Amino acid sequence: MARPKADFPSAEALRSFADADGRLAVRVTPGARSEGVEIVSGRVHVKVRAKPEDGKATAAVVDLLGQVLAVPSSQIVLLRGATSREKLFKIPLVA
Repeated sequence: MARPKADFPSAEALRSFADADGRLAVRVTPGARSEGVEIVSGRVHVKVRAKPEDGKATAAVVDLLGQVLAVPSSQIVLLRGATSREKLFKIPLVA
């Protein structure tokens, strides 16, 4: 049985949570049953299937954010939180 396609917020909605310098705070849930990006209570939550070992979950978050923002994942930089659920990324403000 095929998995349902994840429902992502628009790139504009996601960019609206970034500050003027393009810093985006994210709460990550690694090892989730399904992947997705949600805006909950004024915060960005990202769920990934990858386990939090050897940076796999962080890499999955970068890939997912790149997919939602329609930019190459190489343009998304982790600024803080490599081993934390609370992460801060630098994202491009325009696609």
